[in-house]
Amino acid sequence: MSVLVSICGFLLGSLVLGVAVELAAREVEGRLDQVPWLILRLARRRLHPEIRDEVFDDEWAPELHFILQSSGGLPLTRFVRGARFAFGLLIGASLIGAAKKPGGKRRGSLAVLVIAGSGICALASLSFDLLTGEPQHFLIAFVLAVAPVPVFLAAVLLLNRFSPEPRVNLVIAFTWGAGTAALLAGLLNSLNFRYLPDLLGESAADARDLMAMVGAPPVEETLKGLVLVGLLWFRRKDLYNLSNGIVYASMVGLGFAMSENVSYYESALQENGAQRLVATVVLRAVLSPFAHPLFTSLIGIAVVYAARRRRAAGMVVVVVVGCGWIGATVLHSLWNGFARLLGVEGLVIAYVILMLLFVAELALVRWERRRIVGLLYTNLPGYERKGLINEADIFMLTSLRRRRHARAWAREHGGRAAAKAMSDYQLSSTRLGLLHDQVARGAIDDDHFRAMEPALSQEMADARRLFPSPRSAWFGPSDRRPEPRLG
Repeated sequence: MSVLVSICGFLLGSLVLGVAVELAAREVEGRLDQVPWLILRLARRRLHPEIRDEVFDDEWAPELHFILQSSGGLPLTRFVRGARFAFGLLIGASLIGAAKKPGGKRRGSLAVLVIAGSGICALASLSFDLLTGEPQHFLIAFVLAVAPVPVFLAAVLLLNRFSPEPRVNLVIAFTWGAGTAALLAGLLNSLNFRYLPDLLGESAADARDLMAMVGAPPVEETLKGLVLVGLLWFRRKDLYNLSNGIVYASMVGLGFAMSENVSYYESALQENGAQRLVATVVLRAVLSPFAHPLFTSLIGIAVVYAARRRRAAGMVVVVVVGCGWIGATVLHSLWNGFARLLGVEGLVIAYVILMLLFVAELALVRWERRRIVGLLYTNLPGYERKGLINEADIFMLTSLRRRRHARAWAREHGGRAAAKAMSDYQLSSTRLGLLHDQVARGAIDDDHFRAMEPALSQEMADARRLFPSPRSAWFGPSDRRPEPRLG
């Protein structure tokens, strides 16, 4: 009797489990179909209002509908094709304004190609992970890898609130790390893992340890660093302080780590189950989420150092950037080697090394911020006679707290338009103050300065007309003007 009850219970449980799995599969399929449409609607919002409805209704929506219908009953194929189409339009739409700027069409087109190409590489990398494992394992790994990324990105962007980087550069850096660098590194590392044991006569385990220490780090740091060298070559004017290099490198590293985590989490889940997955997530997402950003930040700092010295010989630039690459590779190798060879003790040593670098870079960012404050005090007073700025404005610009109060005051007295104008005024004023430092260092030539200085001055004038500027709006009676810090 007990055997019969057990069999009935097993059959009933199997039936319930099968129904639950089928319902979950249908739910996931429905959600996957909504993702391309969501991306496409975001792209629609990036268009000019006069052409938004026409382009979306007459061109984009019918094309996406056709792509989804032509994929038949294959949900993952529909998702990949639809998301690839919609993501490309999202990137292209966001850069239409940049392409219309003087001299921006060529740079905008190149940026579109880089971002779109990196997006395709990211989809290819994710598709490989999907095809080599179980779909449910891939979905779990994907969610765990992507979910914390917005928090990490927000933390990185806090490093340079005085002069935020152009969004297109941030997108280029992140997508390059998540797509191009991750895909090529995966392919090259796989080839090395495949042929290295035979070449060296080592066991597979020994060859894997050797690859982790001396093979993977130079491959990965080279691929991540290429986009930073590209920014040095094509967008040198956007590399005007050391915080820029740290932020761009961190964006590359976070994108790379995100794609890499999908593979690690999926592999851990397939090979050892939930317990190994939890351990892997804790190690990579909790204990060392900024490992890859910290490795590559050494290249970013070197790139900015080279960018700020235009008059330096080409060989000097190569040496400086090469030193940054060597530092990143050595740090990456130490992290992998200590963790693999010394176990927990080695992991602690590697973690301490990373924390020391983290603290050093925070100190560097703080020093850079104080240097910018000194430059604003030095370079902006000359524009008082033009009516673009006054002493109270300069005092406001030298503190993140007073900048925030000024934006809040502008919103309270003029709404969102005034708050936007205040934000534009703060950014243009800061860039104008730093522009003088760039020409003094030789990072830009006189012709570029003569072109940019009137443009930034006009942006300040246009923004200033949209809000009043009483001194009391920027600081209270308890505020004390700090002494400028030059460096």
